Amino acid sequence: MATMTAPGLAAGVAHAAPAAPAAPTPQPGAKSLEQVRKEIEGLYRQAGSATDAFNLAESETKAQSEKIVEIAGLVVAGQNRITALKSRAGAAARAQYRSGGLPAGAELALSEDPDRFLDGAGRLRQGEKAASDLLSELDRTQADLRRYATDAAAHWQTLEANRVKQETAKKQVEEKIKAAEELENKLEAEEKARLIQLEQEAQYKAQTAWLSTGAMKDVKGTATDAGKRAVQFATAQIGKPYVWGAVGPDSFDCSGLTSKAWLAAGKGIPRTSQEQLRLPKVAVKDMRPGDLIIYFDDASHVGMYVGDGAMVHAPRPGRHVTMAGAGSMPIKAVVRPDA
Repeated sequence: MATMTAPGLAAGVAHAAPAAPAAPTPQPGAKSLEQVRKEIEGLYRQAGSATDAFNLAESETKAQSEKIVEIAGLVVAGQNRITALKSRAGAAARAQYRSGGLPAGAELALSEDPDRFLDGAGRLRQGEKAASDLLSELDRTQADLRRYATDAAAHWQTLEANRVKQETAKKQVEEKIKAAEELENKLEAEEKARLIQLEQEAQYKAQTAWLSTGAMKDVKGTATDAGKRAVQFATAQIGKPYVWGAVGPDSFDCSGLTSKAWLAAGKGIPRTSQEQLRLPKVAVKDMRPGDLIIYFDDASHVGMYVGDGAMVHAPRPGRHVTMAGAGSMPIKAVVRPDA
């Protein structure tokens, strides 16, 4: 069994889950409260998917904006280059005018000095090549500017499309969170406390069922140095609130926590849980602290495995970064940022 790398969690979690909360006295309407819990959970899951879409659109919008700024710099440099090339061409034209308008070849042909003719012929060839190179460079630079204009237009279209996606996703997130909060706000204080207990019971039940399959039987992976740093960062955030779209330092969403943790470990990874799913996958039996666990079929949630059957994650709005059982939600895949 892997040694727990996160502080404050007792070893052996993989073998025996923490004691379940004491069963409360059955209350009238408890079943409907369970239905409310599931409805709230479903709304927050939908908000999680929309948050991932928002984060991805935001990231792509930023990338497109940076590309447009880069292209603008290339355009300015190209325009300055064309100005310099035209200045050189103008200087050559003025020199020809001062020589009486005769082409350099004609001047040499009229020369009676053989040495001057031979020397001038060499310079003439060099001059002709320089003029040809100047015109070629001018053509290339103008072609570059046309390409930059085309690229900029394409990036602007992508930028605007991403902004629309971002606004749509933002609206969906806000709608789902608002609906969930409205459901929760209708509950009395005792019902809210019971709701939290029901959440814990559901997580405990899922973790127990997962452990009973022997999923952790052969898990003995040891964290790498980078993995240890990532775990240390993630666990140090415990107690900070979940805020959708947040990447710290005072609040996080689920993938904001995992991406920042690995960045603190010196490894940049994708921003969203759905993008993080593309990282190299490993079998559950090969898990080691620092690996990321992607949850649900739509990859809408992610946590970081910390050892001993536990993970750290930012659960949802209204909750804080916390430890939970690695199997407390349906696992889609385990991925390794430092593979």
